[in-house]
Amino acid sequence: MTRSRGFTLIELLVVLLVMGLAAGLIGVIAQPDERTRLKSEAERLAGLLDLAATESRLTGQAFAWSAEGANYSFSRWSEAAGWSGAGEALRARSLPPGMAISALRIEFNPYVSVPFEVQMSLGEARYAVVGSPVGEVRIHDLR
Repeated sequence: MTRSRGFTLIELLVVLLVMGLAAGLIGVIAQPDERTRLKSEAERLAGLLDLAATESRLTGQAFAWSAEGANYSFSRWSEAAGWSGAGEALRARSLPPGMAISALRIEFNPYVSVPFEVQMSLGEARYAVVGSPVGEVRIHDLR
């Protein structure tokens, strides 16, 4: 009598159970926490605000940033059209679900750097995007 080779149903179920547990643990470990997600979004906003300030100085045009709820947008001033869109790099954006941003408006003048502070939050995590009078834009952890 020959015995067929292969796996039993029990062995297959055990392997599937172990693989499922491993995938679940990897998913939980790989998901960033609130502080990491907020820091990443604050760094993105700091880079965009720095870009708007730099572009204002280089082109001689005023730029503005405004936030309302979980959305923010940039606009550019021109004598012909007034305030209008600021291009693809500075397009309107939305924050990820659960994030909040202080509602305000910042205008970037090509000749004067105005200090500003934008506060962002997600759960217990808090960050501030701060612009200095000399034009530097940085993020600060507000623990």
